[in-house]
Amino acid sequence: MSDVPLRRYVVANAVALAPSYAALLVLHWSGALAGKPTLLAMLGIAVVTMFLVQRYLGSLMRFARFVGELSGEREPAMPRLFFSPATEELAAAAALLSTAWRRQRASLDNLAASAQAIVDGLPDPLIALDRHRRIVRTNRAARLLLGQVGTERDVSTAFRQPQLLAAIDGLLETAADGNFIAPDQTAVEFVLSGPPELDVVAHLRRLPKPAADGSLALIVLHDTTAQRRAERMRADFVANASHELKTPIAGLAGFIETLRGPARDDASARERFLAIMADQADRMRRLVDDLLRLSRIEQHEHARPDAEVDLSGVLHSVVDLLQLKATSRKVTLDLVLDEALPHAVGDPDELIIVFQNLVDNAIKYTKPATIVRVAARPVGEDRVAVAVSDDGEGIAAVHLPRLTERFYRVDAARSRQLGGTGLGLAIVKHVVNRHRGRLDIQSTPGKGSTFTVTLPAAS
Repeated sequence: MSDVPLRRYVVANAVALAPSYAALLVLHWSGALAGKPTLLAMLGIAVVTMFLVQRYLGSLMRFARFVGELSGEREPAMPRLFFSPATEELAAAAALLSTAWRRQRASLDNLAASAQAIVDGLPDPLIALDRHRRIVRTNRAARLLLGQVGTERDVSTAFRQPQLLAAIDGLLETAADGNFIAPDQTAVEFVLSGPPELDVVAHLRRLPKPAADGSLALIVLHDTTAQRRAERMRADFVANASHELKTPIAGLAGFIETLRGPARDDASARERFLAIMADQADRMRRLVDDLLRLSRIEQHEHARPDAEVDLSGVLHSVVDLLQLKATSRKVTLDLVLDEALPHAVGDPDELIIVFQNLVDNAIKYTKPATIVRVAARPVGEDRVAVAVSDDGEGIAAVHLPRLTERFYRVDAARSRQLGGTGLGLAIVKHVVNRHRGRLDIQSTPGKGSTFTVTLPAAS
């Protein structure tokens, strides 16, 4: 009786004994039974009934526990209910129902996992919204693009683009009769802030009815950055190349015309003009090479490299490559590497281009018989910095914000004289952006300049 509440046990016994006691009392009052036999009969019936009720209620309690345990992760053993055959049959039916439910739940879980795997496998970011503009589901590409966006949050927490939010509101807007007003699909173009900035086309589609998880609208983001940049690069290439190539081409045309005419038989003039023409042709070659290199870098700027790079090896190779040029200007290259210098995350070939440009510029613009310092050290726990310093004339503060623009020169004549194309720092900026790094420029007129590149460190 310990498993059965006392109140329930008393009530059950009272209900079971009531018919028998009523019959015995009627027989006693009618004179069919004497008082003593009636009391004995009532006592015997009470003992038997209490025993049977206890067993029956115990069976019901075990059945109730069994049904409660069926909702858990482990399937319990079937109880034996000898004093309640009907309850035992119910327990068997409940066990069968639980087994079928578990199989169905496993099937649904597998189906949901397969559906999520398919969604995660999509190359474009996908976001599912409910009727109230809350985020219901995202795929792996969306999480990589936007970070961990929590569900049950308004989509405005992930996007700050008014045109996109207005399009979503229009897609989900309903009339007084509950029907949707706008067409079931639309597209919006916008720029997703970075770095780097991404040109995105958002394709919005409304489902015929809400899905099981509440999804009613789907947003698929298609990255058109490479396409847009290719279009801009073609336009920029034509504009910049035509401007920068105009002078050397005009010079070559003039010298050719002179050699064909007045200087046809002037050997000394011919040699002088041919040397100038060779310099102009070499300048055009360097210009085209830098333009093509810059175009390739810009085209893939949105794709972050993930290789582990030994900065020590990269910087040693750059110093070795430019040692001869430094010696010709009586410049000393001083490479200082921190003992705890970690590897960086990036593309080794592109990082060689970055530091080659910076060290080459330092050699060009520093004073003769001075030192160009290249120092690499860790910054915090997850960054590494490389600083290139010179003892040149320095750069006025007014020029610093524009140094990384294409073809921007502080001293155009001197830059061309030293063989510069005006694209070196633009290339450095775009490579650093692709690596999710940072370029800092500090310069004091008369005291030199320091260019510092900060990159992600390998974990």
